Amino acid sequence: MTAPVQGPGTASPVTAKAPGASAALAWSLLNTGVAKLGTLGIGILLARILGPDSYGTFAVAMVALLAVLTFNELGVSLAIVRWPGDPADIAPTVTTISILSSCLFCLAGLWAAPWFAAAMGDPDAAGVVRLMVCCVPISGVVATPAALLQRSFDQKTKMAIDQVNVWLGAVISIVLALAGFGAMSLAIGRLAGTVVSGIMFVVKSPLPLRAGLDRKLLKPLLGFGLPLAGTSIIVFCLGYFDQLVIGNLLGPTMLGLYVLAFNLASWPVSVLSQPLRSVAPAALARLQHDPPRMRATVTALTGVLTVVTFPAVTLLAIQAGPIVQFVYGDAWAGAAAALTWLAMLAGLRIFFELIYDYLVVVGLTGSILTIQVCWLVALVPALLLGAADGIAGIARAQFLVAAAVVLPIYLWRLRTAGIGPARMLRQGWLPALCSALLSGFAILVDRAGLQPPFAQLISAAAAIAMMAGLLWIKRADISMLKAMGRSGGLDDD
Repeated sequence: MTAPVQGPGTASPVTAKAPGASAALAWSLLNTGVAKLGTLGIGILLARILGPDSYGTFAVAMVALLAVLTFNELGVSLAIVRWPGDPADIAPTVTTISILSSCLFCLAGLWAAPWFAAAMGDPDAAGVVRLMVCCVPISGVVATPAALLQRSFDQKTKMAIDQVNVWLGAVISIVLALAGFGAMSLAIGRLAGTVVSGIMFVVKSPLPLRAGLDRKLLKPLLGFGLPLAGTSIIVFCLGYFDQLVIGNLLGPTMLGLYVLAFNLASWPVSVLSQPLRSVAPAALARLQHDPPRMRATVTALTGVLTVVTFPAVTLLAIQAGPIVQFVYGDAWAGAAAALTWLAMLAGLRIFFELIYDYLVVVGLTGSILTIQVCWLVALVPALLLGAADGIAGIARAQFLVAAAVVLPIYLWRLRTAGIGPARMLRQGWLPALCSALLSGFAILVDRAGLQPPFAQLISAAAAIAMMAGLLWIKRADISMLKAMGRSGGLDDD
């Protein structure tokens, strides 16, 4: 049974009192910042308790889970965010598709777990993989409520739910890890947090969770979602083919070291890009009636992100060795070789993800698929060649392909979408120059002979000062974005 369609004079319960985009972004930034600070501390503790071997086993299971989550709801939940009318019209059909497809993919994952674990060089990980895959049906159930909250810019509610997920799972994982459960402790904590947060999503959903099937909506929903799901599969391969190669060729211990480096390098992406992506699609979609304003918004966002991101990833790249050893211990020192390259890759990923969302909003999903295919075609042989140099070679191959192949293609497609490459490059030249100066300063500080962490703290202070100065230079863009959020510039007129 589908939800009733509202009359033209009735406000949708999803949008009637929706917060502004600027408030949503603020809550999303706070959510991600708090969550990441928590997970950083938790990750350090668990890494020291478990060591690279058990961490690598969990990484095998996490790759399996994330692989399924890229396409489990067939891409239809994003249709709720972009739907021009009342989302109540399509919510029941989206829910039905999400739940049924997620359950089917979960069963397939349970069956394939032993094969996948063996292919990743860790046959004993099959049990952990199976437990992690049990999170997939829950993701299918909450796909619609989560999309409704995103459409409503209700990041405050999402923050509360995410914090419960993070901290409940963390406490359970730490207790079980101390009790000797190894990698299984992480899987149990992940599943427990997912179950409880899933219940909270359903309870806090702007619309009641209802299943239904409107056959007239199936074709447009699948027509919208399946290309995105296909693109998401390619995006997954781009993001995790490196881990598949490492697991298969180098083993779970090297995979554990690489995943730790990848997680550290992803900090700028997680803290800056993920909150933006939770708000940007809906915000940009509401500017579709005003293309010049939408293009100005994307350009301003790019400028603000680069001035914060470039110094952060530069610091991570230059200080990779001391940071890893001081924070995680000598057992994890091998991760530093990969962290240097992965940190620089993170700076490009933030730009790519923003442009990805922009191209989705303007309807160029075919262009996105073309870009991802080109990226994957270039990346696969590069990673296989890079594996000869261990995890450092894998990370270096990732960065070189992104910089030499993918960046030019993205800039070319942006021209098609109305934003010239020169306009975007102007946003990045000053942060890039300042980051080069920061690199030189950090190297000089290291050569001064200071003991960790004093040299790293001095370099971090310089990076923060540089960010502050660059943000001051970009104050006009920041003011414009704030004004748009306060005045309803990101809302429909």
